[in-house]
Amino acid sequence: MKKQIPLKIPADHPAFAGHFPGSPIVPGVVLLDEAIHAIVADTGLTVTAWQISSVKFLSPLKPGEAVMIEHEQLANGTIKFEVLEASRQIVIGSLVPSIKAL
Repeated sequence: MKKQIPLKIPADHPAFAGHFPGSPIVPGVVLLDEAIHAIVADTGLTVTAWQISSVKFLSPLKPGEAVMIEHEQLANGTIKFEVLEASRQIVIGSLVPSIKAL
């Protein structure tokens, strides 16, 4: 079953100062970090128990745009996720259990 978590990176986030002044977008690493931490908090799992299996950035996200993180844990333990702004896909990816966690 897919779960949803709302997320909004504030327009005054310090990453915007150097990430394309005049035409800022959320840096991929900031968005990915926020998404992973939100998923971990929602599932009750620890952040060190996971590694990124795949990630694809599909569309830029502007400061202050609200997104929804959708995630689902599959039977094999993999967590599939996507970050959506309305119906627009921003990021898709998957997390797998870390070798250290096995």
